Amino acid sequence: MATTLKVLGQAAPVAATETDLALVPGATEYLISTIVIANRSATDSTYRLSISVGGGATQMKDYIGYGSPIAGNDVVAMTVGIGLAQTDVVRCWDANGTVSFSVFGQAQT
Repeated sequence: MATTLKVLGQAAPVAATETDLALVPGATEYLISTIVIANRSATDSTYRLSISVGGGATQMKDYIGYGSPIAGNDVVAMTVGIGLAQTDVVRCWDANGTVSFSVFGQAQT
């Protein structure tokens, strides 16, 4: 398997709209090392992050963050070690439409 360090996904969702952040393509696996969440506004917000196995609809069990606060003009960086298989999807959401999400790690093909 070839391993590539890369940006696995980025998104800036519309307010209160669940958005795909990183979708693992066929014949590929992802190892997420870091998730960075940045509030581009001076106004506080809340965000959600979920991981759905096999690309299914988001269920309550999929959330790794739900209603998590982020202060205005702040950044949250999560160091994680999450392995994803093909078709797994990371989704994001924020209350105000002012938060950007980035996922960094390795792609193995």
